Amino acid sequence: MLTSTLSLYRNAYSGLSASTWWLSFIMLVNRSGTMVLPFMTIYLTSPAVGYSIGDAGIVMGLFGLGAVAGGYLGGRLTDKFGFFLVQMIALTGGGILFILLGQAKSFTGICTLSFLLSLVNESFRPANATAIAFYSKPENRTRSFSLNRLAINLGWAVGSAAGGIIAAHDYELLFWVDGFTNIAAAVLMWFLLPPSKTKSHKEVTTEKPDPAHSAYKDKVFLWFIVLTILFAACFFQVFNNLTAYYKNELHFSEEYIGFLNALNGLIITVIEMVLIFKLEGKRGKLYYISAGVLLCGLAYMMLNVFHMNAALAIVMIVLITFGEILSMPFMNSFWLVRTASHNRGQYAGLYTIAWSIAQTLGPFLGSQVADHAGFSLLWWICGGLCIVSSAGFAVMHRRKSE
Repeated sequence: MLTSTLSLYRNAYSGLSASTWWLSFIMLVNRSGTMVLPFMTIYLTSPAVGYSIGDAGIVMGLFGLGAVAGGYLGGRLTDKFGFFLVQMIALTGGGILFILLGQAKSFTGICTLSFLLSLVNESFRPANATAIAFYSKPENRTRSFSLNRLAINLGWAVGSAAGGIIAAHDYELLFWVDGFTNIAAAVLMWFLLPPSKTKSHKEVTTEKPDPAHSAYKDKVFLWFIVLTILFAACFFQVFNNLTAYYKNELHFSEEYIGFLNALNGLIITVIEMVLIFKLEGKRGKLYYISAGVLLCGLAYMMLNVFHMNAALAIVMIVLITFGEILSMPFMNSFWLVRTASHNRGQYAGLYTIAWSIAQTLGPFLGSQVADHAGFSLLWWICGGLCIVSSAGFAVMHRRKSE
């Protein structure tokens, strides 16, 4: 039994390029400092800062607006200048802006820096997705994206757990740690994946460019983007309004909230690569996406159906984590197979924009609903939208199968 389990894990991680591993390691370092975003709403509504949950929603909405702009800009710059330069600028600039945001006290300053930080940080995503595609082979690209997600979520687990401890003592320190890990990731990228390793990008590809091929004219992809926005707007509640619900309604401590966030990352670290290895190719990508989104909807419904306590919060996180594992890796591989080397940044940019729009609408609208009508209505809405999105992906799957 032990031997077969070890063999399964070994097979799940085999065949990936050294550059893919280095890229994921850099992401791990970067995301190990992810402490600001999950605690931003709590920070802004704390007595020391004194803003309302509605004000916090505005700030999180500006994070989203900056992310929309960053996704578009990052995609265009990646196709023009290459993924290495864009990643370096985004990591370094984001690190500096994190530190500056921690020093801001006025609402105007916080709003301005939040927008700029998100713009710079999110320009990294299209470049990073393009880098993953470049360093991987077609037959293992879903696993390459999963390895990158593993690094993100392992870093998220470390950052969330450490962030909960730090936040209990000094919120401002969160911004310093997040900033320095960004800059450390940029330094590592310079030494481990220097520009010389990306110069042959156009030479190694076997794809034939089609100048007429545009992400903005791909109707199937655009429908996919709409459904992704619906789902992602709900999913983003995990990082802000759900943590506020834990703190303000269920009265969980910062340490326990950090543990719940860390649990999400740890499950993904242990399970995702093996599960993707076993599932990939068995059914269509849209089938898994639909199933994962449905699980997330059921997780939100739990918050209203059951009388929530510390133990049930763990069950909810486990359910939404498995929904994330099923949906997100296959979302990445779905859009990637529709691209060519000359427009991959454009597709990656639009996909990033979808998540960024969700990051804008989700926290902002969610906070307004929670502020004016209560968290219960918010969770019904999130559960319902996830179910609608899941049905949409299922329709896409059936039509693709016909």
